[in-house]
Amino acid sequence: MTVSEENYIKVIYHLSLVSPKGINTNAIAGMIDTKASSVTDMLKKLSDKELVSYQKYQGVTLTEKGFYLAKMIVRKHRLWEVFLVNKLHFTWDEVHEIAEELEHIQSEKLMNRLDEFLGFPAFDPHGDPIPNKNGEMVTIDKILLSEADLNLEYVCVGVKNSSVEFLQYLDKQKISLGSNIKVLSKEEFDASLTIELNLKTLTISHKIAENLFIKIQ
Repeated sequence: MTVSEENYIKVIYHLSLVSPKGINTNAIAGMIDTKASSVTDMLKKLSDKELVSYQKYQGVTLTEKGFYLAKMIVRKHRLWEVFLVNKLHFTWDEVHEIAEELEHIQSEKLMNRLDEFLGFPAFDPHGDPIPNKNGEMVTIDKILLSEADLNLEYVCVGVKNSSVEFLQYLDKQKISLGSNIKVLSKEEFDASLTIELNLKTLTISHKIAENLFIKIQ
């Protein structure tokens, strides 16, 4: 596949996690920042390669082959993020764009060696699961912080929003994967939360709370 084809496959994969019944061209165009007509042309190419099932006006889904290849692209991306953070000491807000370039390396042998070198990590620095070489992923029961019950002990396990701005905000507030969180109160007016974070009290907005994944300890 070309780099462009891989990018389309990955975008369709991520969109399909939210809308498994079919993705429309406008949604794909919005993610890739291109015209719907260009998306249609690419979908025809991907259909010819049996990577997607596409019918005009009915949306697109990944074939079994396309789904597996998409997970391998995601695997490469997330393994490189782990490498950049754990071995080269990049911060978690710096690695996405670099991994976007590295994910197109084609050597399966290299990726399997990298996986082994890193100790077969199950999650990337943002808490997203990493597919193994067979495409299998670990899943955990998690909820958004905005859905948390009061006075229960939780631990931060991921972010829904992985933008540079959000990750830098979390760094300023000393919120990271593994942070211990307890919701002390919730404001009726704006749904902001007062939380106990690693034994310190902090007030955060509803927008922040609905972009942090937690699990009960």
